Amino acid sequence: MKTLVLVGHPAIEESRMNKVWADRLEKEENITVHHLYKEYPDMKIDVEREQHLLLGHDRIVFQFPFYWYSTPAILKEWQDQVLQYGWAYGSEGTKLHGKEFLVVTSTGGPAGAYQSGGYNHYSMSELLKPLQAMANLTGMTFLPAYAEQGVRMLSDEEVAISAEKVAAYVRNGDLKRGR
Repeated sequence: MKTLVLVGHPAIEESRMNKVWADRLEKEENITVHHLYKEYPDMKIDVEREQHLLLGHDRIVFQFPFYWYSTPAILKEWQDQVLQYGWAYGSEGTKLHGKEFLVVTSTGGPAGAYQSGGYNHYSMSELLKPLQAMANLTGMTFLPAYAEQGVRMLSDEEVAISAEKVAAYVRNGDLKRGR
């Protein structure tokens, strides 16, 4: 299975978790790591190129730090530009049907902050519903998200372990085999 990982981190070189994940995924066969901010620093996305990349892969991954209960701006812009009516959705928009979609994300806050009654009041599953809805609309199968939480408190060893878990999950598409 060919997998496309769309990395949306505005300062990947300063990242503690997402950089390690991306570097680890780049070592995998059949995984293409595509850094959107590096490719489009001006946010002017080459729609045709991006659509071509999507067509050449079976599994699509959004990898990003969880900012303000959502994705960084480049991933939203990418969705707005690339997932066009008649191509990605609508009666003739079937280009993504049957592909798998998954989210790999990190939070600075601990897991307990992302639950009913927690600091942020909502679970990660609830906060990621817009991405699940996007997958549904475009005919992709939404796989459970991989969320590494409390990354500010993780040791270097725990970050490295997380990278191995992410690689296994992205490769297999199965959290039970990935964790």
